Amino acid sequence: MPKSSMQKQKLLYLQKIMLEKTDENHGLTANEIKQQLESYGIKTERKSLYDDLKILETFGIDICRTRTTTVKYYVGSRDFEMPELKLLVDAIQSSKFITQKKSLSLIKKLSHLVSENEANQLQRQVYVSNRVKNINEKIYYNVDTLHNAIFRDRQVTFKYCRWDTDFSGVKKIKWVERKNGVLYQVSPWALCWDDENYYLIAYDSEAQMIKHYRVDKMESISITENGRDGKQSFERFDLAGYAKSVFSMFGGTQADVTLSVDNSLVGVIVDRFGSDIIISRDSDTSFTVSVSVVLSPQFYAWIFGLGGGVRILSPKLAVDEYKERLSEICSEYFG
Repeated sequence: MPKSSMQKQKLLYLQKIMLEKTDENHGLTANEIKQQLESYGIKTERKSLYDDLKILETFGIDICRTRTTTVKYYVGSRDFEMPELKLLVDAIQSSKFITQKKSLSLIKKLSHLVSENEANQLQRQVYVSNRVKNINEKIYYNVDTLHNAIFRDRQVTFKYCRWDTDFSGVKKIKWVERKNGVLYQVSPWALCWDDENYYLIAYDSEAQMIKHYRVDKMESISITENGRDGKQSFERFDLAGYAKSVFSMFGGTQADVTLSVDNSLVGVIVDRFGSDIIISRDSDTSFTVSVSVVLSPQFYAWIFGLGGGVRILSPKLAVDEYKERLSEICSEYFG
């Protein structure tokens, strides 16, 4: 048969049809594949179709056959299996730092990695739960810009923002720039995902110290031509240890703290500090553990949230600060 102008594109459309229309539970007969090709203006003969399917298989696409009353063809294994994609979809949907709009966009793109029938299962995952999401759509691009700055070994400038109250209008909260909009300039060294937020770990040359910044609170990020500072500080920097020691990324005094912990809470300690911690028997019902933390309101809140199951033994500074905070809270309620 004479070749039409679409014949050169036949293999591409055949691949598209097999990837989008078939899976392990949904196959197509040779006639159904021919009809699909005809919808794109491509006519083919049965023998030619078999040869084309063989070419796709040789190319690396897992073309499978199943025989009942007739033979059906489908794509078997793919780069991602359904359980893997469902895991990715749930991670995207539950990530606070990814906006709802971007979540839907990413999930839609992931759905193209499976057949149309299986894609419906991924779309249903969107409505599993109604989690609070970040509203800063720029965070997706902020992360990319910061990665580029790190790769290029360059400093960045940005405006750092925060939420504030505003009772002058209908909306009671407002997004404001810190330091009246003055540009921050730092040397970016790493990005850290902690407590459902993305943080930039950077070196502040002016303060000569390592600091962290919430990426969703950064605006107008720009890569400068200045090379990064702080290389010596980061040569001995332990990012994993930093993330474990700083509770919700609240700053404070670094200290080695010894805790007395009920045996029933060993899982809580492992979740926070990892399984490589060293514990010692304290009593029949408790153990002690020494961990490096940043003494901050969030650390004390974490201790308080565990009730009497965790007690701070040392250093005295941490014990005294915790007592003071408890006293302040009690005075608010009991006078």
